[in-house]
Amino acid sequence: MSAALAARASRRLTRDRPAMTALATLLGIALACLIGPFLTGHPPERIYPDFVRVGPSLAAHPTEAELRPALTRLAFRMRLSLDDAARDGDRVRLRLSAEKPIDARVLRLLPRSALFGPPTVLDRADDGRTLVVAAPVRKLFFFLGTDTLGRDLLTRCLAAGRVSLLIGLTATLAALLIGVGYGAVSGMAGGRIDALMMRILDILYALPFVFFVIMLLVFFRAGLWLVLVAVAAVEWLDMARIVRTQTLSLKGRDFFRAAVALGSPPGTILVRHAVPNTLGPIIAAATLLVPRVILLESFLSFLGLGVQEPATSWGVLIAEGARALEAAPWMLAAPAGFLVVTLVALNRLGDGLGAALDPLLSRDPR
Repeated sequence: MSAALAARASRRLTRDRPAMTALATLLGIALACLIGPFLTGHPPERIYPDFVRVGPSLAAHPTEAELRPALTRLAFRMRLSLDDAARDGDRVRLRLSAEKPIDARVLRLLPRSALFGPPTVLDRADDGRTLVVAAPVRKLFFFLGTDTLGRDLLTRCLAAGRVSLLIGLTATLAALLIGVGYGAVSGMAGGRIDALMMRILDILYALPFVFFVIMLLVFFRAGLWLVLVAVAAVEWLDMARIVRTQTLSLKGRDFFRAAVALGSPPGTILVRHAVPNTLGPIIAAATLLVPRVILLESFLSFLGLGVQEPATSWGVLIAEGARALEAAPWMLAAPAGFLVVTLVALNRLGDGLGAALDPLLSRDPR
């Protein structure tokens, strides 16, 4: 692409406000997925047994209704009896008792629960069987709720976005590299070579995708890299057809015939004339391919053939949310919301890039 064409495309894109809004949205989602899990205060794999399937809320946890059951479970684990519990602001005062003298080391379970800070023993009975303890109460926020294991859903969605975006971008890049090269060569060659290359493409189209993935699983273990290989091996087919069609249409134009008449090598014509003039449809198709790859990964993960624990993706979270739809609808709404926003933004950005990179446009849009 020439510098003049790049500058013209940049001006067109910056004047397209919906496309720039979509670009800003995508950058925001990518940035949130990269640094967000470090800012939520919850590791993605952290399980809170006391907060299973908690709904989305801006309120801090534990609430008054949650505090007593949590303390009762902790006392049971410490093999103590909870005689009394009173909350005073950000601190809780406990009276614990046992049939035998209490070893203060069992109080370490309080900070390990992630609900309370280090405890302080305020009073001890002479026989050591009763303790009065004070401990700070930590504030936990679950803005998008928790899942069936008690993990923070916001953190899980942001961590899953890293995997989903990685799969989408990597598979799309592979499809671009293979599909653009294959399609451009096929369109430039024409004749029998073009027909042969297209028949090979038809044979690959006829292979069932799920059967192909299952065959890979026979020899390799399911995981992220297997999803990348399987998706990249299939998604370049459409890109090759798009580039071939565009190249065939360009062969009849005057600038293309002039390059052939001047004796330019086929490789030079391919790089300087064919590929740059198909960038508009290529970019538009690529932006649509990213959400398609993410949805395809979701399908594989739903079948158990995609991303495996402890890693996760939007597809895995959507599959988990679908199974818990009646009891916890937010488990489906949260990852689906991220996916829908990403899909809409990519579609709108693709339209804007397709128009901005179209070399046949004679003037900038107003």
